[in-house]
Amino acid sequence: MNMLVRLLYASRAAAHMDQDALLAILRQSKGNNPPIGVTGLLCYSGGIFIQALEGGRAAVNKLYLKIAADTRHTDVVLLSYEEIGERRFAGWAMGQVNMGRLNPALLLKYSATAELDPYSVSGAVSLAMFDELVATASIMAERG
Repeated sequence: MNMLVRLLYASRAAAHMDQDALLAILRQSKGNNPPIGVTGLLCYSGGIFIQALEGGRAAVNKLYLKIAADTRHTDVVLLSYEEIGERRFAGWAMGQVNMGRLNPALLLKYSATAELDPYSVSGAVSLAMFDELVATASIMAERG
């Protein structure tokens, strides 16, 4: 039995990230993640990434180490890591949070400003925010 885990991390883009560069990352994730059983969500705003990865412990750990070594971003910080009974983001090979449709009140609910700043809140808060983003259907990208 392969233990399921959920990993949440934040990082800063090393250079300006336009929509094309972001889509390239998402396409790469959608190609690479299903064969290794990893699902998750990616959120990018104001030069900051937050990504949730779910899957088998070995696959998630290996992917996180690969991501941490990726030169497209810096300041990689592990926000949360837990063993889970079931996935929260099973519908997405890699969903993208639609920041354009995001209600600033959602960010204000969890932090001091209406800006995405995982560096100033706990991992539990970031995870709660992700859950709400899913619940409010602020996810772009086709499922699977």
